Amino acid sequence: MRKHVLSSTATAGLVLASLLAPVSAAQASGNTLVVNAGGDLRPVTHVAAGTLYGIADANTPSAAQLMPLRLNQLTQPPPGVQQLGNGATTPTGDALKVAPTVTAVGAQQYIRMPDVYPDFPYKWVSWDDWLSKVDTMVKARLNATTTTGINGWEIWNEPDGTWDTAKAGPYNDGWTKTYRKIRSLDTATPIIGPGTTIYNRDFIKSFLTQAKADGTLPDVIVWHELSQGWQNIDEHVADYRALEKELGISPRPISINEYAWTDQVDVPSAALHYIAQFERTGVNDAERAYWYESGTANGLFYNGQPTASYYMYKWYGDMAGKMLPVTASGDLDGIASLDSTRKIVNVVFGGDYGDDAVKVTGLGSFGSQVKVTLTASGITGRQTAASAPQPVSTQTLTVASDGSVTVPVNGMDARAAYQLLVTPAAGPTTSWQQTYEAENASVNNAQRLAAGSASNGYYVGRIDGSGDVRKDSFVDFVVNVPTAGRYSMSVRYANGGTSTATQGLAYNGGAWSTISYPTTGSWGTFGSTAASSASLDLKAGYNVIRLAKGSPSFAGGTGFAELDSITLNKS
Repeated sequence: MRKHVLSSTATAGLVLASLLAPVSAAQASGNTLVVNAGGDLRPVTHVAAGTLYGIADANTPSAAQLMPLRLNQLTQPPPGVQQLGNGATTPTGDALKVAPTVTAVGAQQYIRMPDVYPDFPYKWVSWDDWLSKVDTMVKARLNATTTTGINGWEIWNEPDGTWDTAKAGPYNDGWTKTYRKIRSLDTATPIIGPGTTIYNRDFIKSFLTQAKADGTLPDVIVWHELSQGWQNIDEHVADYRALEKELGISPRPISINEYAWTDQVDVPSAALHYIAQFERTGVNDAERAYWYESGTANGLFYNGQPTASYYMYKWYGDMAGKMLPVTASGDLDGIASLDSTRKIVNVVFGGDYGDDAVKVTGLGSFGSQVKVTLTASGITGRQTAASAPQPVSTQTLTVASDGSVTVPVNGMDARAAYQLLVTPAAGPTTSWQQTYEAENASVNNAQRLAAGSASNGYYVGRIDGSGDVRKDSFVDFVVNVPTAGRYSMSVRYANGGTSTATQGLAYNGGAWSTISYPTTGSWGTFGSTAASSASLDLKAGYNVIRLAKGSPSFAGGTGFAELDSITLNKS
């Protein structure tokens, strides 16, 4: 939210102070970040590529500006929003109004219901007033029969500081009453909560205990990571998982739908520290906190142009394949991915001053030499447009006998973020990304699953829903092609049924066609010959390709199929 009920920023200030302190001989001790290119942390899903109030209207920012960020999850205000936000003179961000842009970039969104009120902290009126508002909001969504990608009702925001117990009664009772009201109207859309200001164990335990007893457990568990800094996120996630076991609750997806304090969110390396924690702890999604103007992706744009922080998120958006294990060294931390189809290791790192290094292991398949390209972000803040950073250096290095290479990174600025690209000496195996893993795509009402025979080790299954925009199952692939024209698309799949299955195929919001999947004899097993193909007329740059069991304006597929990957070739 634009203002938070927390009154202390001491922890966040101390954290940032360590980044802004001038370099000294003691600090420049030579830390080495270690990336294991032979490991497997999780599929690339761009966990932390999300925003709160990041989109103001259908064109602010535009879909074209947002595409390179590979947005994952957004939180937007409800139909009828009254919150003005930071400097706004009229309410912005209505979830139903921005839905076409959200869908166009392959993302999904939660709806924050209490932002139907004009004030923050919220001013409680009465239960009749609140439940009437809930009724209106839910019915507005139900009437939006062509709108997809709304995957959560957030009942309240920061109830540990904004709930008026004196007027509304205990929050846990209020949750149950509101939950039941929503479910009386909408039995399909997930409900998320409690959305506490911090990881507040006592509050969350009390909340879950009563919700379990009342049969109103949230589908997604939510809290914020703001003033406590990034250092404790792993402890919070581990403690919450232990709490689930203690209470006998099945594991819930974890959403951190606000992260980073005001003096952190726009420092590239500070935001990166949060991203690194979210990736390694296995949270489902995380959204940049709403400190800046609505419609700027929370400071990634200013006056419609990218800021320095935008490019760190673009490097993150460029990741494909699988996330790799990364071992921090002192304040030096980061994230990394391996696109095995092109042999690209993409490392984004930062947080330390002085002369440091990045060591990448597991490069045996890259050959005896590798090309390494180092790029540094700017540090100009959110009120300065920034051009795309240019490489600092490109060099060819010999791979050690143990399959590793160590790259010195001298004169680091702890505020900046850095990207290190490692490829075979001749470059990536293809000049543009041609294979796109289903598990890297936007997965709607289906599940990412693991299988040894799947390329990259993962696939998308249980693509079963059709006939209702809240339950429709589809996978949206955001692809980037070098030139406009006709492309052939091959789909690697599994069909363990007894007859040919079909799905709908559409791209860039165009007309539907049908793609067929002959039986392969088993589920979750992907052979080299199990592929179906189609021809697509794509525009240069970014395109969104949807494969659907069900979707608006599509009657629905027959049978069932699991998706491993798609591969594009210029016809």
